Amino acid sequence: MKQLSLHHQHIASGAKMGPFADFEMPLTYQGVKAEHLCVREHVGVFDVSHMGEFIVSGDQALAFLQHSTSNNVAALKIGDAQYAYMPNKTGGVVDDLLIYRIDEQTYMLVVNASNIKKDWNWLQDQNNAFGARLQNKSNNYALLAVQGPKADALMQTLCTLDTAQQKSFTIAQTTVAGVSDVWVAKTGYTGAGGVELYIPTQYAHMVWNALLEKGKIHNIQPIGLAARDTLRLEMGYCLYGHELSDATSPIAARLAWCTDFSKTFVGDSPIKKDKENGTELLRIGFTMIDRGIPRQGYVLVDVNGSPIGEVTSGTSSPSLGVGIGMGYVKRAYAKTGTEIFVQIRGKNIKAAVTKLPFIS
Repeated sequence: MKQLSLHHQHIASGAKMGPFADFEMPLTYQGVKAEHLCVREHVGVFDVSHMGEFIVSGDQALAFLQHSTSNNVAALKIGDAQYAYMPNKTGGVVDDLLIYRIDEQTYMLVVNASNIKKDWNWLQDQNNAFGARLQNKSNNYALLAVQGPKADALMQTLCTLDTAQQKSFTIAQTTVAGVSDVWVAKTGYTGAGGVELYIPTQYAHMVWNALLEKGKIHNIQPIGLAARDTLRLEMGYCLYGHELSDATSPIAARLAWCTDFSKTFVGDSPIKKDKENGTELLRIGFTMIDRGIPRQGYVLVDVNGSPIGEVTSGTSSPSLGVGIGMGYVKRAYAKTGTEIFVQIRGKNIKAAVTKLPFIS
């Protein structure tokens, strides 16, 4: 397994390490609930340097990205960001990603760690007809996510950029903790506010140490992948390999909002057909009524015990104190308030379809 550049800092902070996407990652430091609530109430810092960064540039960059991603890249101004997915030819999802417009002809794509090799090969294949310049910079950047309601106050002590005034889904370059050329993005995967910092890898330790030192006044904690998962689930955010896959219809996943149906793109025919006709299954959120914790792969059934779908993600919500989950069900059962059941250890445990996100 690969090690993060901050591996030894995580060990020194008491992290419980484990494998994820070919990396040895910090799963938790002080416990999932404590870390989760720290981000919701104060500020936490995640090392998510396992994520992939690709640079796309040149006079064909825009045309290439319009072809290979779902959203309207042409709408991005310099410094803007957008969420999108890369569709495959059969209308499934290669990966979901963030696209940042760096300058007139340069874009940065941030992809999931588990898909770096697959995404890179797929993009190269799509680029044969365009000739944009592609660079895999995944080893050049460390990525630290500073998330929580106190994140902007902490950042004010470390850089001149006022992140409190920075618009959501934008990116700017500045100096952070004495490290120049840091990209500060007003994005995140927690719903708690904050920024993501793209740092030259060799200086990651300087920024990490400064965040933990300056953040003491704000009760900062280092946060592991386990709490990252519970935080994103409370917000109803998709995770590749759970809610999304090569076989998932983005319409069933409710990703029509980040799909530009006016343009031509890879796999647009089946996706547009799904949009027009509807899909058999829809992604839902649900909250447990009876006691139980749903997990990926558990079967969802109706009141008669007939299968209607499957859980894709589930946990005990630290914020709500109940079991929550996401999954796909037959369209007739997707309405908010519908009573469904989760099969847990041979028993049908009552739940209700819930509007996402679970918390506001």
